[in-house]
Amino acid sequence: MEVKERINKLREKMLEKGMEAYIIPTSDPHMSEYVAPRWEGRKWLSGFTGSAGTLVVTRHKSGLWTDGRYYIQAEKQLEGTGIELFKAGMPGVPDYIEWLKQELPENSCVGIWGEVFCISKVREMEKELSKKGISLNKEFDLLDEIWEGRPAAPQQPVFVHDVAFTGRTAAQKLDMVRQQMAKKGVNYYLICSLDDVAWLYNIRGNDIAYNPVTIAYALVSLQEAWLFIDRNKLTGDVVRMLKENGIVVEDYERVYEHLAGLRESDAILFDPAVTNSRLYDAIASGCKKVEGMSIVAMLKAVKNEVEIDNLKKVHVRDGAAMVKFLYWLDHNLGKERITEITVAEKLEEFRRQQEGFMGPSFATIAAYKDHAAIIHYQATPETCYTLEPEGFLLIDSGGQYLGGTTDITRTIVLGPITDRQRRDFTLVLKGHINLARTRFLYGTTGSNIDVLARLPLWEQGMDYKYSTGHGVGYFLNVHEGPQSICQYPNSVKLEKGMIVTNEPGVYIEGQYGIRTENEMLVVEDGETEFGKFLRFEPITYCPIDLNGVDPSLLSQEEKRWLNEYHSMVYELLSPLLDEKEKEWLKAKTKPVE
Repeated sequence: MEVKERINKLREKMLEKGMEAYIIPTSDPHMSEYVAPRWEGRKWLSGFTGSAGTLVVTRHKSGLWTDGRYYIQAEKQLEGTGIELFKAGMPGVPDYIEWLKQELPENSCVGIWGEVFCISKVREMEKELSKKGISLNKEFDLLDEIWEGRPAAPQQPVFVHDVAFTGRTAAQKLDMVRQQMAKKGVNYYLICSLDDVAWLYNIRGNDIAYNPVTIAYALVSLQEAWLFIDRNKLTGDVVRMLKENGIVVEDYERVYEHLAGLRESDAILFDPAVTNSRLYDAIASGCKKVEGMSIVAMLKAVKNEVEIDNLKKVHVRDGAAMVKFLYWLDHNLGKERITEITVAEKLEEFRRQQEGFMGPSFATIAAYKDHAAIIHYQATPETCYTLEPEGFLLIDSGGQYLGGTTDITRTIVLGPITDRQRRDFTLVLKGHINLARTRFLYGTTGSNIDVLARLPLWEQGMDYKYSTGHGVGYFLNVHEGPQSICQYPNSVKLEKGMIVTNEPGVYIEGQYGIRTENEMLVVEDGETEFGKFLRFEPITYCPIDLNGVDPSLLSQEEKRWLNEYHSMVYELLSPLLDEKEKEWLKAKTKPVE
């Protein structure tokens, strides 16, 4: 079926159910950022393949809302579908709830499937839509009724993440969780985020591409712990480990039964931002419901010493893979046909040679020339460019290793560039260095310091339409909260042991894109009479292309940071390289005068 035909099928079902509109998010029952094929309904229905977006279909119109990363991509993919693009966050653009209030008559009905919407979003919709007498029906998964051949829930086997990597057993982590539960006055805690479940129980899986998680829920009481999962995915090793750590295995759907069986004397904690509406409605009405940020989210954001030690070793191996790739690219460009797809494949080949590599941490973005202006560009055989010895190549990539997750972006100068391109490359680097070398007082949040990365660009009237930095999981999701570095208010303090990325960029539509990204570890930096101070330690090790740098735009402090960073890169990576690669790296990390 074509997009228009699929939307017409949906409208027929809406008519049957008395709905004036239906909303399809990019979500699964666990509010995952990336979802398994079964829950890619928005993609299937609209043809838009970006990782974020919401599709709204009314009887006569349809619209898709997505953020600044995908404006260019969405415009191209929605062409001819009849779906209007709404650029979320841009001035004068209504959000989809406001748009529905404008479009729908009073006393009409909007449909959603409650299992793929979190409680907080459902409440927001109910509150706003009721102002016009519009009701919300959460009972029907209309996609299931029209999606022929819809993929089944994933069935990938689960495996144990060994304590040699995690640093703590599941039982030890449960003790930490229960201490927090007692402080909050609850005796039950519902965990819905797949990475939270995986981290707490020291299990990993392959149910979602690039994210080593398994589809499951967890429920923890002060005495017991349950894992709700398809039992067919569990090996004997996993079952034994879970039992040894006091975890009871139940069928996936039985979570609803457990929630319905809670007593009036019970109090259950859950995070309304990641708990789906159907689960919330299942909780026994007399039970006390306590809402708050996930306990596990905060615990796993602060890496322990074993995790940090493993993670640094992983970044050295990942950096060596990057350097081997860059050396190969430098010596083969112009001698053989290299495309954007070749770049992604070759880089993965070098990563696969590294100990503990389990796969990419996301789909590699290898974008040449104007393709790099599309923030989350994905090369296809139909669209991919062949590289030539000129302009910029942007590579945003990462690896999943047993000892951690990597995320790195480098913009490579393949040949002659313009003065404007060199200036922009250097402005991005200045922003990166500004953030990397900052010292900050304990209590600082990511939103307090986001401006440091943007300031060199703002001074030239430029900006980028995404967050400057995000947390990174530990052999888990490449995007991890609750910390972030962004313009939007974030009350989460940066703590010793947290990982954040530092990735300012510039995207000039139709011309080029630039981004420089490292992961950074939050470390202590002394105490004065004014309080405790922290700083960032870069743990991504790979040269920044000096061919893109205009040294005259860098201060002495910025040059010192860059030279010290490059000295560290050479020292850590050279033992893993052959003589020719070492020589190449030495030249790429030479001091900037």
